Amino acid sequence: MTDAAVAPGVEELGAAIARCRLCRDAPRGGPQFRLPHEPRPVAVISGKARILIAGQAPGLRVHETGLPFNDASGDRLRDWLQVGRQEFYDADRFAIVPMGFCFPGYDAKGSDLPPRRECAPHWRERVMAAMPQVELVLAIGQYAQAWHLGPARGRTMTETVMDWRRHLGRNEQPAILPLPHPSWRNTAWLKRNSWFAEELLPELQKRVKTLAG
Repeated sequence: MTDAAVAPGVEELGAAIARCRLCRDAPRGGPQFRLPHEPRPVAVISGKARILIAGQAPGLRVHETGLPFNDASGDRLRDWLQVGRQEFYDADRFAIVPMGFCFPGYDAKGSDLPPRRECAPHWRERVMAAMPQVELVLAIGQYAQAWHLGPARGRTMTETVMDWRRHLGRNEQPAILPLPHPSWRNTAWLKRNSWFAEELLPELQKRVKTLAG
């Protein structure tokens, strides 16, 4: 990787995010809006990485360890990218900034809740402004796709990912590549949509090799 100077404000922004308690202290009332734990923001801000991994929100294991994608979903994502853990956690190669920085808890069915609504409006524009060197955003899941693609996204996550060539071809900076979440819950989706592995993943791996190799 190059020895480019760290962008101004990156370290300060990372420290501010680590101190954030916005979702805990939001005056929304009622226990249903409260986190089931003390917030532990998890994000990797980088002044050098040219790829930004934009996920949804940390799961419980990530909350416990403080390491993004430190779970089975991360193993699948690293397989998609064709990188090992050492490369993946190299902040000179990858910035990792989810739409919600803290584990939001579980719903009544035991599934992870969506990212907290307070997080992205407060932080996202500052995060993007602090990393002008980013050339490719991997928008993982519908929440990241909604923010990074806006009205250009499809009606469903499947439609959005299927239209990946158009999104990459919009000549915007940074480029946006939509991906499904690498959760085990999407295993059936991956089997039904063989084009993902056959067509999209080779393009993803080529760009990762170019930008983070």
